[in-house]
Amino acid sequence: MDSTFVQNVPSELICHICKDYFTDPFTISCGHSFCAPCICLLWEDAQHPARCPVCRAVSPRIYLENIIFAEEQVHAIKKSVACQLPNSAKQVCRTHLTAKDLFCPIEKNLLCGHCSHSPGHATHRHSPISKATKHYREKLLMQMRSIWKNKQRNQRNLNREYNLFRGWQSFINLRMIMIRAEYPKVYQYLHEEKQKHLETLAIEGKIIFNQLQRNVARMRHMGKLLRKMYQELKEMCYKTDTDLFWNLGDIMKRSQLMQLHIPQPMNPQLNTWTITGMSERLNNFRVYITLDHNISNYRVALFEDLIHLQCSSDHQDMPHSPASLQYTPLWGAQTFTSGKHYWEVDVGNSCNWIVGLCKESWINRNDMLLNSEDIFLLLCIKVNDLCRLFSASPPLLHYIQRPQGWIGVFLDYECGTVSFVNVAKSSLICNFLSCSFSFPLRPFICYGPK
Repeated sequence: MDSTFVQNVPSELICHICKDYFTDPFTISCGHSFCAPCICLLWEDAQHPARCPVCRAVSPRIYLENIIFAEEQVHAIKKSVACQLPNSAKQVCRTHLTAKDLFCPIEKNLLCGHCSHSPGHATHRHSPISKATKHYREKLLMQMRSIWKNKQRNQRNLNREYNLFRGWQSFINLRMIMIRAEYPKVYQYLHEEKQKHLETLAIEGKIIFNQLQRNVARMRHMGKLLRKMYQELKEMCYKTDTDLFWNLGDIMKRSQLMQLHIPQPMNPQLNTWTITGMSERLNNFRVYITLDHNISNYRVALFEDLIHLQCSSDHQDMPHSPASLQYTPLWGAQTFTSGKHYWEVDVGNSCNWIVGLCKESWINRNDMLLNSEDIFLLLCIKVNDLCRLFSASPPLLHYIQRPQGWIGVFLDYECGTVSFVNVAKSSLICNFLSCSFSFPLRPFICYGPK
């Protein structure tokens, strides 16, 4: 700093830290004033609590008041001192030997009054050095304040980030404890749901079993009554004409009444329960099946098998016409040899359909039957206005309500399971357990008439 300038500046306008005149002066809580950059940098490096560098008083925070008049006085004194300095200490134009007291913002240099009117500067707007200096100092101070604010903001962010960094592993450990504490609750809830489901299934099964037992007893009893009635009618054939006319009316009435009360076979159906979280779990393995339309001229006898299975030799009176069914067998373009995969098939309101997986080699054959090996299918067939569900292979009748709309198929290749899901109810239809897959599997869909 210029010693001549310092000698002419009052001590209360000098910063005690940099020993220069104030730059953006501030006053702290004890009353001493400093340059804002000086006190900020000093306190940033100092240990807490922050103290005044003059009286060592504790200042809890920089809630500083800007001393505008001090800066104005500094500039006024500096200007008066500068006027008293000899020309050797001033900027002098070598051409005109006069002081350079003007500033050109275009070329960023100092000019004397004569130079400012020269052809090279005549079109430029000049300003007194003191005015330009004040403007640039104000811009400089504004930039310093902006930098300092951002530095303080960055420091606050750093402190928060550092605190987060130090406590992050503790939070992760706590989070793990929380997660571990929740899963037993879910397991307990699912365990209770499973128990309730199994208990309800056992109750429904027992009720239907008792109904079947009573129905079997009624049918046996009715069989005896019908046999007895048949014998009575046979004996009536040997009666004399008089006895025939006399007793025919009564026995015919009893025979007709008995036939009205013949017990009918039951069609039991169990309720299906929503399994909590099943849809969400399966959707983690969702794939989208595309159909291979290049595989054609394929015919399956599964529908005929099912019809023959339902219309056994004991039920020759049940109408069936397999030849009338029109099939649309379709194969998926994808094959699966590992992993878990879930997809959905829309069967709509159809009563005749097949959904599932088959060994890929079946695409080259046309003799697939219900007892064929390496087919994992869910089938629905309508016979005599009654829709029934089967799984194959081996063929097994399932006594649950026919699903409509979307059916989900889940394959777990390594575990050897294939499951079928009623998407609308998020309930299990059936599954194949404990299978062993050592060959490619291909999705299979077959639609019959509605």
